[in-house]
Amino acid sequence: MKVLVLNAGSSSIKYRLFEMPQLQSLAGGQIEGIGELSSRHTLEVGADQQHREQNDAVADHAAGIANLLLTLQHHQLIESPQELAAIGHRVVHGGEYFHQPVLIDADVVAKIRATIPLAPLHNPANLEGIERCLQHFAGVPQVAVFDTAFHQTLPDYAYRYAVPSKWYRELGVRRYGFHGTSHLYVARKAAEFLHKPLAQLNLISLHLGNGASACAIQNGKSVDTSMGLTPLEGLIMGGRSGDIDPALVFYLQREAGLTQAEIENTLNKQSGLRGLCGENDMRRIHAMAGQGDSDAKLALQMFSYRIRKYIGAYSAVLGHVDALIFTGGIGENDAAVRASVCSNLKALGVGIDKQENQQVQGGCHDISDGGACVAVLVIKTDEEGEIAHQTAALCCA
Repeated sequence: MKVLVLNAGSSSIKYRLFEMPQLQSLAGGQIEGIGELSSRHTLEVGADQQHREQNDAVADHAAGIANLLLTLQHHQLIESPQELAAIGHRVVHGGEYFHQPVLIDADVVAKIRATIPLAPLHNPANLEGIERCLQHFAGVPQVAVFDTAFHQTLPDYAYRYAVPSKWYRELGVRRYGFHGTSHLYVARKAAEFLHKPLAQLNLISLHLGNGASACAIQNGKSVDTSMGLTPLEGLIMGGRSGDIDPALVFYLQREAGLTQAEIENTLNKQSGLRGLCGENDMRRIHAMAGQGDSDAKLALQMFSYRIRKYIGAYSAVLGHVDALIFTGGIGENDAAVRASVCSNLKALGVGIDKQENQQVQGGCHDISDGGACVAVLVIKTDEEGEIAHQTAALCCA
């Protein structure tokens, strides 16, 4: 039983093919440069990750989906579209419509389109991928899995902002949260590792990458998260500022003469780590700090400090914490950041073993020290795998 997972961006299509129910990754690929004169389609096949590459002009997403199908057939990964049990689509924003994965029909498509104002950079491309797959994979069940769905269990006092109520009722102004598939995936893996039901665990999950978010998980359900109406709120990120005083926008308009578009672009793309030290690659920032760059040192301190503040806040929200989880590109691979984040958290029961922290390699690794009452886990996330799992559970039970 094969499930295809698709993540359509504005100029790219990323996909993975899984054999279910064992969740074996058969192949993964990406089409980049859609709509440009030269596009690149890369494919990695099998456990040995054999690399194949082709360069063809891909005019639009319809051509990209057709190219994807031909590639899967050419490499004998599927014989025909009907061999697929289902296709799972990543959709960034589900608004308040979607609390769980759903089979895609005309009503679902209309509701995803209605959420475009909440995610204008992502949902149009996600929807384009869905509509093209409905054409090229006719008859194959298709499922939408939403980044926001896991956070729909937030209580109203956590997701509402203290702004006029009509903004919420008429415009949907509230905290939605993102990275939901990643937070849910690592929470499930933590439960397996700790040999306890997820419904009996309190967890703090840190998805740290170029985009970063924290999530408080109580008895297996998201009860608070750092990203808000958009992915701009919360932790310091590669190019996003994270939490700021909202009056900063008015100050910049008044004193610097910046337009709304200029401020929005700067806060989303030219702030965060890049704004502080001119670089958003954490490996490069460490190297710069090692060479004495004061801006890079400050960026590292601020990055970890903001995360520690959220850990403290979420510890208070949860009452007790069974495990702290690091995931995402930085969370999984950066021992120095993990050590910095966990410093000075003894009062919360968090401590790490220095040697274990340096020896993390994939899967799930416990780096907590012997005296800590909170497990500190490093778990390799797999958002595509989680989408495949949810898609199969809905379509193939």
